[in-house]
Amino acid sequence: MEGIDLIIGVHSIIAALKNPNRVIKELYLTKKAKDDFLGGINLTNIKVNVVDQHRIQEEAKKYYIKMQREFKRISSEMFLLAESLPIYDVSTLYKDAESGKRLKIFCLDQVTDVHNGAAIFRTAAFYGVDYLVMAQKGNFGLSPSFFKMASGGCEYVKLVQCSNLSKTVTNLQKLNVSTIGFLESGEDVLPNLDNKSLCLIMGAEDRGISHAVRRVLEFKVSLKPQGKLSTLNVSVASAIAMEKCFPS
Repeated sequence: MEGIDLIIGVHSIIAALKNPNRVIKELYLTKKAKDDFLGGINLTNIKVNVVDQHRIQEEAKKYYIKMQREFKRISSEMFLLAESLPIYDVSTLYKDAESGKRLKIFCLDQVTDVHNGAAIFRTAAFYGVDYLVMAQKGNFGLSPSFFKMASGGCEYVKLVQCSNLSKTVTNLQKLNVSTIGFLESGEDVLPNLDNKSLCLIMGAEDRGISHAVRRVLEFKVSLKPQGKLSTLNVSVASAIAMEKCFPS
């Protein structure tokens, strides 16, 4: 089932149905779920299957097997099949940066945990991030669990995959994008961020930002603890970084 996303979770499904860039293939749901959650949504031209809860699980299980994923019971009484959104090449990102548009970009370096990845996508949508960038290798993948936890965030933030993250960061700097990496050892002071395109970089919890990316960063900053704990979950740290850096 290449090119098809299986989307679960009420908020994720509603966001996908409202996204004009999503091509919806099929929706399975119970009558209760339709009445409770989708009353105000136009389902014209969508194949809608109103079935019982048992059939929801059986049909979902078939698709999980086709996608070679481990089936987990669906609790929201509905799931959606839709064509995958495009994963953009870095050339799209560079072209947008060249246009002079003030961009908000967030890069993930070797973040492989789907819970963190989904939470970061959701937060990125909240802060109006334009692009989320990650390497083609060493990422969390877009599974049904991801879509559920992202709560529709991927419908609003463009995903870019690159072959070389350090090269991408370097090229963004050449396009007048300020690159700010968050490291425990970071000593730089946050620069004046007014009227600049910004790219924030966050690494995995265990390894942090890779040395290859670290070497090319324009600014290296840290989140200073105010209490006795000095570490944060990467998704929480990402949210704090966005709050500090991305203008409203």
